[in-house]
Amino acid sequence: MPLTWQRATVVDIRPETPTAKTFRLRLEQPSGHLAGQHYVLRLTAPDGYTASRSYSVASPPDGSPEIELTVERLPDGEVSTFLHDELGAGDEHEVRGPIGLWFVWQADTPAVLVGGGSGLVPLMAMLRLGRLQGKEGLARLVVSVRRPGDLYYAAELGRPDATVIYTREAPAGSTRTPGHLALGDLVPAITAGATAYVCGSSPFADAVTDLLLAAGVEAPQIRVERFGPSG
Repeated sequence: MPLTWQRATVVDIRPETPTAKTFRLRLEQPSGHLAGQHYVLRLTAPDGYTASRSYSVASPPDGSPEIELTVERLPDGEVSTFLHDELGAGDEHEVRGPIGLWFVWQADTPAVLVGGGSGLVPLMAMLRLGRLQGKEGLARLVVSVRRPGDLYYAAELGRPDATVIYTREAPAGSTRTPGHLALGDLVPAITAGATAYVCGSSPFADAVTDLLLAAGVEAPQIRVERFGPSG
C-alpha cells in the first residue's frame, strides 16, 4: 500500500547541540515505525513551492502517534535552516513514512550500533528500543564524535551499553587519547551472533566496515546506511 502524506504538528523542540535540534511531531495516527526507519518531511510555501528532506526517527517504536526527528542545521540548508529558525510549537507540516525495511532492528537479536556524528540518530532509536523493552545490553552502541559539544543525546549515553569515542577533543578526565575509532574500541561491544548497524558518512562507513570484518563480524551481518548533507 503506497505511503501517503499526513499532517504533523510540532509539540516540542529541544536543542541537542549548538547546531542540532530534536523536533517532536504528533502525527494524525500512530506511526507504526521500526527502529532505524525514516520519514520524509515536506514544507509548503504560501505560493505552493515545496521542499522535502528525509530524516531518521530518533524515538523508539512505542505505539504513540508522536515521533522525534533530530536535524542538523546546515548553513546553506533550505529545509534545515527553516526548521531551526522558523518552526515553532503548534506549526503543522507534512510527513510521509515510515520508510526502509533493511536497516531496522526489532530488539530480538544482539546488535552492535556504530555511528559517526549525526549518524547516531537512527541508532539511538534502536538503543532506546532495547532499553524500553528491558533488554539493555542486547544492543551496544559505539558513537564517534569530534568533541563533547558535538554529541547528541549526551544525557542518555553515560550507561554501560554506550561508548563515546572523541576524535579531536576529549572531556576532562577521559582515559582515552582523542583519535579515530579503532579496533580496540569496537571489540568490547561485539557479542556472539550480533548484527552490526553502521551509520555515517561514506568514509566513516567504509572504515568501520573494515574494522568489523577484522573483529570477526561476517559481511552478511553488517548493515550500512550512508548519508550526505541533508539541508
